[in-house]
Amino acid sequence: QLQASGGGLVQAGGSLRLSCAASGSTFRFNRMGWYRQAPGKQRELVVIISKYDSTGYADSVKGRFTISRDNAKNTVYLQMNSLKPEDTAVYYCYAEELPLVYWGQGTQVTVSS
Repeated sequence: QLQASGGGLVQAGGSLRLSCAASGSTFRFNRMGWYRQAPGKQRELVVIISKYDSTGYADSVKGRFTISRDNAKNTVYLQMNSLKPEDTAVYYCYAEELPLVYWGQGTQVTVSS
């Protein structure tokens, strides 16, 4: 259902853009977004976007990360700027089609200091 891509290795202060491509229209999802999980830590919410394009960001990424949607491509993007070593994690896209929740396969983001 969801295919995530765009992770990689970047130096601190750099940028990456993650993509989450859905099979079919993204309009059927109540919300989409990104979680991340760092080694030894619990998975945490990074950002969500509703089907009406309202957004919510974790405090740790506000002002640095931006979520957007391209409905023609059924894809949600996460633009990550001013990356920090503490942003290093596996990033998972997710989508809610209640009562179902879908997860992408995860993409590794590594930020070197």
